[in-house]
Amino acid sequence: MITRFGRFSGNACTPWARWLCRVGLVLGLLALLAILLPGPLYRFGALGLGPAFSLMGKGAAAGIVAAIVAAIALLMALLAHRGRYILYAVLGISLGLLAFVPPWMFKHKAGSVPPIHDISTDTTQPPAFRAVLDERVNSPNSPAYGGAEVAAQQHEAYPDIRPLTFKATPGQVFDAALEVARRMDWKIDASDTTGGRIEATSTTFWFGFKDDVVIRIHADTDGGTRLDIRSQSRVGSSDIGKNAERIRNFRRLLERQLGNA
Repeated sequence: MITRFGRFSGNACTPWARWLCRVGLVLGLLALLAILLPGPLYRFGALGLGPAFSLMGKGAAAGIVAAIVAAIALLMALLAHRGRYILYAVLGISLGLLAFVPPWMFKHKAGSVPPIHDISTDTTQPPAFRAVLDERVNSPNSPAYGGAEVAAQQHEAYPDIRPLTFKATPGQVFDAALEVARRMDWKIDASDTTGGRIEATSTTFWFGFKDDVVIRIHADTDGGTRLDIRSQSRVGSSDIGKNAERIRNFRRLLERQLGNA
């Protein structure tokens, strides 16, 4: 009797497993597309930033629904002893989680950092942008520094972002900094060896956001060389920690080349 009941349950679960697997797969695929497409669509001007983030939010919501539906399908497939449907259900769960987890992590990180988009190793007299000003005419964010309020938020969130000093000469530091900037795939907008200034633009991979970087190099009072670097986003009130991360990566590569600061 138990065997008959088990067979009956398995047979009854088969159509449900098949239908739910299809729903989970389709919904998971659509959710993943809603996560992946906004970046390229925004980058090539086919979608505004607000609608792009909105579509990603909907994709994340659809992803969690897809994962739940596929999880129910997995249970039905296990009861029905249908190996093919089990694989489909696992695939649906995977697609749903792939669509949900990255936006969730992005949102979590956004809440853990201050809503600023301008990071500088010198917050008292931050290096000023010059060469990129024409390119920033229509950018929402001003190239001017935000002042004491921004500085206070930066120091609290990123206390390690400080001026760099080296024993090498200013010329040596300049050459090394320029080489590192090129290795990081920044577009060099200006480089002045005499003035000790480098301006560059970094473009993010997925959305194509433009972030500007200015580097200032001069002899330090103790006979070494001081380097200050500032990284600022053209778009967005918060950079989600990207500019601080960029400065850290630059510092790591430069110290590796010149020796520890």
